This record gives sequence, structure tokens and C-alpha cells, in this order.
Amino acid sequence: MINQTYEKLLSLKLHKMAEIYKEQCNNQTFKELSFDERLALMVDEEVNDKYNNLVTGIQRRSKIKMMNAALEDIQYYPDRELDKELIMKLSTCSYIDDHINVIVIGATGSGKSYIGCALGVEACNSGLKVKYIRLPDLLSELELSRIQGTYKNKIKQYEKCDLLILDEWLLVNTSNIEQQDILEVLEKRYRIHSTILCSQFDVGGWHSKLGGGALADAILDRIVPKSHTIKILGDKSMRSR
Repeated sequence: MINQTYEKLLSLKLHKMAEIYKEQCNNQTFKELSFDERLALMVDEEVNDKYNNLVTGIQRRSKIKMMNAALEDIQYYPDRELDKELIMKLSTCSYIDDHINVIVIGATGSGKSYIGCALGVEACNSGLKVKYIRLPDLLSELELSRIQGTYKNKIKQYEKCDLLILDEWLLVNTSNIEQQDILEVLEKRYRIHSTILCSQFDVGGWHSKLGGGALADAILDRIVPKSHTIKILGDKSMRSR
């Protein structure tokens, strides 16, 4: 009877529940518990296992550069002048529910990518769909998809994720076609999803890097008005620290 029940649980893909059931049958301690208590233990373990598997899959598909990044490990050195209250607020992922963007600005080695990745990991752990990519890689992908005739499908991939992390944002000036691609991605996400942008340059310098015209206006209009900004100061690299 025990083996039959165990096999039936496995056939239903309730693997963790089957494992706990077998353990309960072989451990005298569990027999002191009521039926409801034993059942609750099995169900809880199965739910936790499925959730952990879901999060693992989300993390793998997110391709986050630093999957070990954690908000609790951020260093608040005085010269960095980080807004800890804002970062703790962002850790709840409520900004994603409200479709608010996050701008992280800092010099090379300041830890801006780490903060962006840490926010992404937090979103993954909350069961949200996350996608990390460097802006140069995104633009290359879109250019290739245009040649292959899969442009619309590629755009949809970036439209669907709850949180998009764009690292190395506007590291170099962009061409007209690249500006159109950026606008297309941001337009599809506008008011329905959140985007994190990690950049070395203040927002004031973005307009010229985006061509300085109407496209630049449209792109910034879909980012800046509804956004939080994390600015990392200090002249010491986190690598040197």
C-alpha cells in the first residue's frame, strides 16, 4: 500500500510530496502526528519545492550577469552617498507593480551593475520574469533579427518580461536606426513594465547621445518622468575597496 501510494504521487509529479510521504512511513516520529499535520507537512514541502524550481528557472532565463548579487551585501560607504531608504523600498519590488523605472548612475567600477543585478535577483526571487542584457548586445540582437526577418518576435521577447535590465546604457553615441530600436523596445514596455538602466552618464547627457532630436525626446519621455534614480558618488572603485 505504501509503495502504491508512493508511486501514484510520483506519477502525479508530486515528487517532493512522495519523498516526504516515504520518510513519514519510515520514521516513527511522524506517526505521533495527526493525519492533518502529516498532510500539511507534505503539501508545504511540495509547494516550496515547486516554487524553488520556478525561481531557479526564472533566474536561469534572466541571464543576469551577477546572480550572486544581493541587496543586503551593498556597501554604504559614506563617500558613495547611496540612498539606503530608496534601495530598501525597491527591494519590495513594488516599483515593478507600479511600472516605475530605475536609473542607476555611477562611474566605472562604482557598483552600478551590481545594484542593477541585485534588484534583478530580488525580482526573480519574487517570481517575476526578468531579462538582463547590455545595451550594445541588445542593439546587435535587434539588427540581426531585422536581417533574419524575426524583428517583431525579438521585440516581443523584451516586451513580455516584468523587469528589463539594460546595462552599459548609452556608453557610446547611437545611430538613428539604433535610436529607433531603443524607442521601439521602450514604447512596448511603456506604462506596463519596468526597466532598470545602468549608466556612467547623468540623465542630462543622454539627450545628445540619443541624437539630440525628436527620437531622443521620445525615448527620454518613456524613461525619466516615472523613474527612481540611484546615484553612486565617490572616486574610489569598488574593485579597489
